[in-house]
Amino acid sequence: MIVAENLSKSFGAKNAVSDVSFTVQPGKVTGFLGPNGAGKSTTMRMIVGLDRPTNGQVTVNGRDYTKLRAPLAEVGVLLDAKAVHTGRSARNHLRAMAATHGIRRSRVDEVIEITGLTSVAKKRAGGFSLGMGQRLGIAAALLGDPHTLVLDEPVNGLDPEGVLWVRRFVRHAASEGKTVLLSSHLMSEMAVTADHIIVLGRGKVLADASVDALVKQWTRASVRVRSPQAPLLAAALERDGVTTTSQEAHLLDVSGVEAADIGDLAAARGIALHELTPASGTLEDAYLRLTGDDVEYKTKDLA
Repeated sequence: MIVAENLSKSFGAKNAVSDVSFTVQPGKVTGFLGPNGAGKSTTMRMIVGLDRPTNGQVTVNGRDYTKLRAPLAEVGVLLDAKAVHTGRSARNHLRAMAATHGIRRSRVDEVIEITGLTSVAKKRAGGFSLGMGQRLGIAAALLGDPHTLVLDEPVNGLDPEGVLWVRRFVRHAASEGKTVLLSSHLMSEMAVTADHIIVLGRGKVLADASVDALVKQWTRASVRVRSPQAPLLAAALERDGVTTTSQEAHLLDVSGVEAADIGDLAAARGIALHELTPASGTLEDAYLRLTGDDVEYKTKDLA
């Protein structure tokens, strides 16, 4: 379990993290989301003792990370896949890490196989692609078979097979009761991987809820309706206080009423329906609505 209590970090006049409190429960994959500059990486660095909090504290299984006797055996960390001696082979890099904690050499070969690095294990890490570097970083995080995983953008640069493997791996780790904190900017992937979501914006916690609860709170359900008599149907629905919008002829986006009720109304009025599709909001929809006012680095809309 990871527990942050009133955690703050300032760099000069810049407040990177401000009074953040949350708990990452074991047995779940917890997604850690937020725009660039939101404070995610700083928070993760404080969890593993790389940055010292200005105020507050964060503990892993009730202890400060810096006081853990064998950190690799308790917390697996991927913060920067490039943090590796470029002249060493993948195998030698992992062997050097294992030697610092008395981890058996056979474990190095195990994580190399687990992460798909067998064919490049003897190659220098400096020549690795982004995706292979990520796999090596994940292998290092798994080296001590830890009970807690802190992974910052682990699927960055991975091919579809690698992304699927990471998803299955972290889900399996959570099913074994491990604590998993996972950051990503891929909302579609987070939606099918995470059980719980923590969202930061400008250094503050904006949301701390299950995926389903977050989507329900920050999006609206709607029904996609296609009809050759769309204007007539829209008029009938709006008389009952239902909201409809139209992006193209014969197509309506209807909110505030169930699909079955739309079908019943259309049947009673003799209105033909060619499509009636309920659509719920997505995690991406919820995230964009939630963080819309907290994006520090905004791009220009070219449309």
